[in-house]
Amino acid sequence: MTNDFTKIEAFHHVAIIASDYERSKFFYTAILGFPIISENFRPERNSWKCDLRVGAAQIELFSFSDAPIRVSRPEARGLRHLAFAVKDVALFVGYLTSKGVICEPIRVDPYTGKKFTFFADPDDLPLELYEA
Repeated sequence: MTNDFTKIEAFHHVAIIASDYERSKFFYTAILGFPIISENFRPERNSWKCDLRVGAAQIELFSFSDAPIRVSRPEARGLRHLAFAVKDVALFVGYLTSKGVICEPIRVDPYTGKKFTFFADPDDLPLELYEA
C-alpha cells in the first residue's frame, strides 16, 4: 500500500555516459532537439555533465575517461533501451534518416497498435521512437 510519502511521482531522469562527449551532445541537442538545461565541467572528476530536457524528464549526459563499453547486443540484462514518444514515427524516421541516422524498419506493437522503431545513439545505445 502506498501513501503520499512512498508514492513515486514521475520519471525524473536517465543518465548516459558518452565515449565522445561533444559528439553525443551534438546528437542529443542538434539532431534529437533536446534543449540544454545546464552544462557543467566537474574538474575533480575530469568530467562533463549536461542536463537535457525531454518533456517533463531529463537526460544526464556524462563524460568519463576510460569508461568501459556496455554490451547491448545480444540483449543483456538491465536497461534495454530508452523510448521517446513522437506524434508520427514515419515523419521522425524521415528526419533522422536525412541526418544520417540509421533506423530499423517501422513495426506495429501487436498489443497497442502503435507504430515504433529503433535507432542508436553515437555509442550504439538502443533508442526507440514510439507513436504517442
